[in-house]
Amino acid sequence: MLFLLIFLLSLLVQFFLPWWSIALVCFGLAFWKAQYGGQAFLSGFLAIGLTWLGAALFWHLVTDGLLSNRVAAMLTVNSPWILMAATVLIGGIVGGVSALSGYLIRRLWV
Repeated sequence: MLFLLIFLLSLLVQFFLPWWSIALVCFGLAFWKAQYGGQAFLSGFLAIGLTWLGAALFWHLVTDGLLSNRVAAMLTVNSPWILMAATVLIGGIVGGVSALSGYLIRRLWV
């Protein structure tokens, strides 16, 4: 349930707010809903990673790989797939750590 809430709300929030707003979503929802730390981290990591993977694949397919190839070359990665993997990993870590922080802050107060 926490995974689905983070996934849906982060999709909605990213249309209107900056990228780091996902950390606020993960923190708040894990503060409210998480039952243990592993669930909080995994829900945040997987939900945001999947969201960012979908966005990266969407833009890769819409531009026929042109945008992904140019950004990968600019960052000297030389592969759009490595760029997408890095994107998913960074987003997942931000989501997971912020969700875990929300859970731990709630435990600190209870």
